[in-house]
Amino acid sequence: MSDQANKAREGGMAAGNAAAQRPAVVRNGPGLSAKLLLLTILSVMLAEVFIFVPSIANFRMTWLRDRLPAAQIAAMVLEAAPDGMIPKSLEQELLDNAGAMAVALSRNGTRQLLILDTSPPSIDLHVDLREIVVLRAFEQAFATLLAGDGRIINVRGSVISGIHTPTNGDPAGDFIEVVMDETPLRQAMIAFSFNILSLSILISCIAAALVYLALNWMFVRPMRHITENMVAFSNNPEDRTRVIQPGKRRDEIGVAERQLAAMQEQLSGTLHQKGHLAALGLAVSKINHDLRNMLSNSHLISDRLASVPDPTVQRFVPKLIASLDRAVALCTNTIKYGQAREQPPSRSRLKLRQLVDDAADSLEFCAEHKVQWRNNVPADLEADADPDQLYRVLINLLRNAIQALETIAPADGGRCAISVDAQRDGAVVTILVRDNGPGVPAMARDRLFEAFQSTARPGGTGLGLAISTELIQAHGGTISLDDTEIGTTFRVVLPDVIPTIGNVRAIQTDRQAGE
Repeated sequence: MSDQANKAREGGMAAGNAAAQRPAVVRNGPGLSAKLLLLTILSVMLAEVFIFVPSIANFRMTWLRDRLPAAQIAAMVLEAAPDGMIPKSLEQELLDNAGAMAVALSRNGTRQLLILDTSPPSIDLHVDLREIVVLRAFEQAFATLLAGDGRIINVRGSVISGIHTPTNGDPAGDFIEVVMDETPLRQAMIAFSFNILSLSILISCIAAALVYLALNWMFVRPMRHITENMVAFSNNPEDRTRVIQPGKRRDEIGVAERQLAAMQEQLSGTLHQKGHLAALGLAVSKINHDLRNMLSNSHLISDRLASVPDPTVQRFVPKLIASLDRAVALCTNTIKYGQAREQPPSRSRLKLRQLVDDAADSLEFCAEHKVQWRNNVPADLEADADPDQLYRVLINLLRNAIQALETIAPADGGRCAISVDAQRDGAVVTILVRDNGPGVPAMARDRLFEAFQSTARPGGTGLGLAISTELIQAHGGTISLDDTEIGTTFRVVLPDVIPTIGNVRAIQTDRQAGE
């Protein structure tokens, strides 16, 4: 057993050293700050794209509309000249000012070509500013940017009131047409696009810097602090100085820091407790073999006492031998299995009252006849349990009650009293262990059934209730503390095993193995 414990301790130390030598987490890609900066720039640029598309389309429509008044003025001049007598130089100047190659005016349903630069040009695209479709405007704007120079377009728009007013007819039906080269428009749109791009890059950089600094201060730095703390804590989780110190933030980061601190505190305490358990297990493994030898010697002496004809000796020797047998069996199992968990219960039908009397007789020397004892369990009540394990549970509960009554006077001012009651409700047996002592302090109730937490007596280990809980849970039952005004009451709920095909086969297998 000692060799096994030493190997287990060496394995635990090796695991601890490996954890201490674990390298820090290394990032294989850009950090959160770089990703945040890149994401911010891309987001702003994407927003600028959505702004650029309608902007460039609106720029194109505005540029074309601005050419219509100059063309209309040129048409008015030509119309006002008698018999079209106008110098060619003036006509060319009017066309140049309008940026047009030809101008036509439709009035009262009659279309009239007023100015023509030279020969009629070949029209590549017709644009009607009176019927504007948003998606069509977007498409034509990008078509203009992607088209080459020299494309000829025909632009049609409404007659502008105040510049030309028809003498009769419906003004809404009049329009003006302008034939022009699209090259100046395309060059203006390209220049506008570069301006938008430069402005977008500037805005993106400024916005990205501001958002980056804000988010880095609010989120990235706290997350980096949490990450570094987790790495440092993982290298030595038993060092409580490495537990994160949560800030005063009330948002999700603050909640994460507080929860992480609580988890690290709990983990550090658990590991510290596990270290004590490992040391305790090592000590137990060293003395277990010698203890078993001493118990075997005591068993031999008790066998010799059985030959003494004294009635008192004859009454107590069987109980002494039974107690020694249980102690030897426990030591043997510990040496044989070398593990902390209990063996599965070997259940059988037993007389509960007799088992309670045996436990009380074993503890009678501890009470020194100062405690009034009552066994209120019905004589015919049977329980389905492992006799040895249920005996250990009763021993632990009764010993706790005796120790509480020996140190502090009863809460009701009377004589110290301990009683055990039990009843059956269908397939469930309920056992109540009561005393009239001072009760369990409120601050100890939450962790009463945890190892090393429930003891309030100097020299106690705090393992009794933890062991009892493990044994009862192995039976499928529960053990709890009832709320009482006076004293302490522990409630043990022990269900019977429901016979099933699997249970029957398991019992048969155990019996065959025993034979």
